[in-house]
Amino acid sequence: MVHVMENKTKKTLRTTANAAHKPVSAMVEDIVGCKWSLSVMRLVRDGVNRPGAMQKAVEGLSTKVLNERLRKLQRFGILEKHAYPEVPPRVEYQLTKFGEQFSVVLDGVDRLQAWLDTHR
Repeated sequence: MVHVMENKTKKTLRTTANAAHKPVSAMVEDIVGCKWSLSVMRLVRDGVNRPGAMQKAVEGLSTKVLNERLRKLQRFGILEKHAYPEVPPRVEYQLTKFGEQFSVVLDGVDRLQAWLDTHR
């Protein structure tokens, strides 16, 4: 059992390291090309950091898709997960230092939308 957990942990660490070394342009393409990733990043940046609150804030976002996006953003080193040893369990996400820098992409998207709205 311990051996299986060690292998799983090593695989997760390798996957995280590989994703973190992915070129930023590839990360932007992967995240911007995803319908939900920008929404999840925006929520965390705006202080909505618990999965249940995220799901309630975005209509149509399923638990499965939310969890997939949270894991992807963690693999890229954009979000970090904090699990608290409470009953019931509490999990919160926040931007990493890299995630704060990466969220400049959100600012650019917002500026582009504002420009488009005024020029339509």
